[in-house]
Amino acid sequence: MAQPEVALAESGTLAAFGFGAGTSDNDDPRWLRVALESFDAPAPIELWQVDAPVVCGRQNDVRWSAGGGWLFVAIEVDEQMAGGIEHAAHHAYAALRQFMGTRNERHVLRIWNYIGDINRGDGDAERYKQFCDGRAAGLGDFFATGFPAATAIGHHDRQRTLQIYLLASLDAGQAVENPRQTSAWRYPRQYGRTSPGFARAMLMPARDVLAISGTAAVVGHASAHEGNVEAQLSETLTNLEALLTSAGMPAGFDTHSPLKAYVRHATDAGRVRDILQQRLPGVPVLLMHGDVCRSELLVELDGWRYA
Repeated sequence: MAQPEVALAESGTLAAFGFGAGTSDNDDPRWLRVALESFDAPAPIELWQVDAPVVCGRQNDVRWSAGGGWLFVAIEVDEQMAGGIEHAAHHAYAALRQFMGTRNERHVLRIWNYIGDINRGDGDAERYKQFCDGRAAGLGDFFATGFPAATAIGHHDRQRTLQIYLLASLDAGQAVENPRQTSAWRYPRQYGRTSPGFARAMLMPARDVLAISGTAAVVGHASAHEGNVEAQLSETLTNLEALLTSAGMPAGFDTHSPLKAYVRHATDAGRVRDILQQRLPGVPVLLMHGDVCRSELLVELDGWRYA
């Protein structure tokens, strides 16, 4: 079982994350148990650290920590209490927007969203599309000058809790798009009333680290290789290389570039692991059981690339 106390006691810990039901709870605002199960046992703790003293606290539903010009913010909303996923997303993003207005670290660089039963429902009633509607309503014009990098993945926790957390900074990053893909905010109407708002990646303020958004087998705006997890994974890796080129980063990933792979079907996890070990030897990849935001997509990757 992942124990948060040791990680939280380390100097400069901005945030720490455990994964799955076997992870301990802790009242420290910097600790978050992510409602995704890992195919790796025991699942490691993800640790964010800064070279500076860290302060932390809570403001209404928002938990936060700050240090060295960086800011971690998280919020969890019980859908049943909020009245459904759209209302939960509206509440969460309105609260995040209000909180960010009180901070000097106002440049949101990267957001993670974890949503129960993300693909349930048809047409505009699909839960992911309702989440996008509520998110946009809660944000208003907060990202009018440009979107951060982001991930939205479905979890299988029986309690429908919307989990959102973000990384922000005193300084602005540089958004990066993929020339192989339509920008997410320009998706046609078939993908919902409200296009998902995110950049494909974000160069951190020093331009030496690339935060990579959730990336799947999407070419243009269309999903590719329906039903074929191997072909989808290969297309995803091609998209990652295109992102590195757009960001001016060297090709490929190394042992200092951690990734997460979200796999829809547990039966595919072993094959995904084998392919990634072949294609990305030595690269640390955490395999998670998670649903991609389009029901036909079977695998998605995100993570970090250090220059």
